[in-house]
Amino acid sequence: MAGKFELYTDKSGEYRFRLKAGNGEVIAISEGYSSKSAALNGIDSVRRNAADAEVVEA
Repeated sequence: MAGKFELYTDKSGEYRFRLKAGNGEVIAISEGYSSKSAALNGIDSVRRNAADAEVVEA
């Protein structure tokens, strides 16, 4: 089963998303966004950039 993004509104009314793996485990949580469209843009950014992202040790 493929992963999925879940878009939701937090307790303070901000939009957030979480990325869940195919097994249902949460693997990423976003910052808060003031609008739904901004949160959807955040999801789009993760989709575009994550596939080729470099792994670095911090």
